[in-house]
Amino acid sequence: MNVSTMSPEQAVTSLSALAQSSRLKIFRLLVVAGDQGCTVGDIGKQLELPSATLSFHLKELAHSGLIEKKQQGRFVNYVANYSQMKSLITFLSEQCCEGIEQDECVVNVEICD
Repeated sequence: MNVSTMSPEQAVTSLSALAQSSRLKIFRLLVVAGDQGCTVGDIGKQLELPSATLSFHLKELAHSGLIEKKQQGRFVNYVANYSQMKSLITFLSEQCCEGIEQDECVVNVEICD
């Protein structure tokens, strides 16, 4: 299995960011939105979050590296960082099949390729 490039400290930061229901909802929304992402206004409307609360949660997710800002004209869109997500999945699963045949392992970290 591939060796993760994520450090344990980075994994804790990412998991901490996702360990709050509003942030988890935001992240899942951005994963579904794809490369185009969503504006802050769209995220707030879809999840019914006040601006101040949403701003705090976006800051935490951005700090973890799980989301990024993308300037698109006059607007700033937030997008999921799929590379960081895959690194976290790899970090969490890289030793799960240690000692058994590769084709017997039920975890497929290649899903996000």
